[in-house]
Amino acid sequence: MVFPLYDENPFKWSRPPFVTWGLIATNVIIFLIEIGSDETTKAILASFAANPAILARDIHATGLVPPELTLVTSMFLHGGWGHLLGNMIYLWVFGDDIEEALGPLRFIVFYLLCGIAAALVFVAFNMHSNTPLIGASGAISGILAAYLLLRPCAKVSVFVLRAVVRVRAYWVIGGWALLQLYYVSQHADDGVAYLAHVGGLVAGAILFLVMRPAGVELFECIDPDEAAATN
Repeated sequence: MVFPLYDENPFKWSRPPFVTWGLIATNVIIFLIEIGSDETTKAILASFAANPAILARDIHATGLVPPELTLVTSMFLHGGWGHLLGNMIYLWVFGDDIEEALGPLRFIVFYLLCGIAAALVFVAFNMHSNTPLIGASGAISGILAAYLLLRPCAKVSVFVLRAVVRVRAYWVIGGWALLQLYYVSQHADDGVAYLAHVGGLVAGAILFLVMRPAGVELFECIDPDEAAATN
């Protein structure tokens, strides 16, 4: 298992990444409510998870919100502590860079659109499934795609095989993306929505190209230490 710990960020923040922090806090708070009891968990999943069969109108909707809205609410639910922490670590490490590049308002729109696109891809390929989709992975996949376009050569410290190593972002994110494609090609059936991950990656790449403000350059590969040595 590979977990990013932090990235080497040469940017100088004019303001803290309040949206990224807010998303993390919101996910954690909702999860704590979600695990209050078995009955609470079942009720929340029944109302707010994205169920393909309900969205396809195969099953009558009985939740508290319209089925279409679950494309948003589902991305704030998680299936366990491991699911939550894994997603939030990736959001913590990579989200602030994309928030800075896009600005807070564009970033929250970008995040939600990536999550919706990821859910739609999952639903499209599982149209009549009664298996609900939950988790922020689709939205965070979009952030990873944007990071790869923005700072592919940034050094990221990752925990792997009981050691911490520093590698370029394109190895971390590129390797993760290839793994998702591999699982999709193998039709993996382990309870993970790999199709949603791929959908989020594609949506994130397209949306970042469209939404990035003027002046935000792509493929920044200047190492701050190397740049300083040549001045």
